Amino acid sequence: MTQSKALSMISELDRPIKVDLLALPGCSLLTLASSVEPLRAANRQAGRLVFDWRFVSVDGQAPETSSGIAWPVQGRLDPSGRSDILAVVAGFGAARMTERKLIGQIYRAARNANLVIGIESGAWLLARAGLLDEHRAATHWEDFEEFAGAFPHVDLRPDRYVIDGRFITTSGASPTFDMVVDLIGRILGRPAALDVASSFVHDELRAAGDAQVNVTLGDTLHDPRLVRAVRIMETHIDAPVSIAAIAKRVSMSARGLEQLFARQLEQTPGAYFLSLRLAAARRLVNDTRLSMTDIASRTGFSSESSFSRAFSRQFGTPPRDSRKARSA
Repeated sequence: MTQSKALSMISELDRPIKVDLLALPGCSLLTLASSVEPLRAANRQAGRLVFDWRFVSVDGQAPETSSGIAWPVQGRLDPSGRSDILAVVAGFGAARMTERKLIGQIYRAARNANLVIGIESGAWLLARAGLLDEHRAATHWEDFEEFAGAFPHVDLRPDRYVIDGRFITTSGASPTFDMVVDLIGRILGRPAALDVASSFVHDELRAAGDAQVNVTLGDTLHDPRLVRAVRIMETHIDAPVSIAAIAKRVSMSARGLEQLFARQLEQTPGAYFLSLRLAAARRLVNDTRLSMTDIASRTGFSSESSFSRAFSRQFGTPPRDSRKARSA
């Protein structure tokens, strides 16, 4: 079923739209709120119950969020139950949620939903169930390299959120808010979506295809060419391209790109690119059990020894020692 067909079916319902949100341990309070508050505001703006949502968990108990606060749920996930929209909300630890029973439940529940959304790290569970194979998808930038390695048949994008067929995936709390407002607009119309955004004094709705890199660059206004250059870097962590090639792709000379980085980021593009690769490497060192050779390969280093030297210079400790300290 295509996304347009799914939305058409949902928008034509003569009853409230049933939304099941599966909250998994480790998810963020902010992401959970971003998933549901726009729906509440849409109901308020419409003056009727448009979205009938409920939170569920795997065992019916309140899952503990990343801040240690338990999130109340209305019951247990029923994989055989029908829903118009199923949202899988996950955060820390999603990459290690590999239990066959859980994945099977998510697979069956997704088959019984018209529209399926993987929120923040929810894409991990959908991908593990095989639902995202040959689909475009998004995930949080911290997980990008590990996710791409784990699911080579998923077309992973560094976007804020991705809509492909009847599947939607988001990369974090803020993109989730924008996605839900977008969804409201597709169902109730653009004016309703703008009213919802205005009720939260949210005056800059971002598009699905906007890069997550805009967030990592901070709040100041950056030259669009700089944003495109950094996005190219972030999508070539495993196979770095030359600064000259990046400059050409953003319609600049290599010297012009050097000057742009110096002016706006106070460092060279080469140094910035290396810092991105090493930040990705540190996440893989500390948050996965991948071998150092695999991590070196996934972050564009020619050998484990060259990776270890660069890591030590950047962080003051060898990668193996960093892993030991994290697990101690």
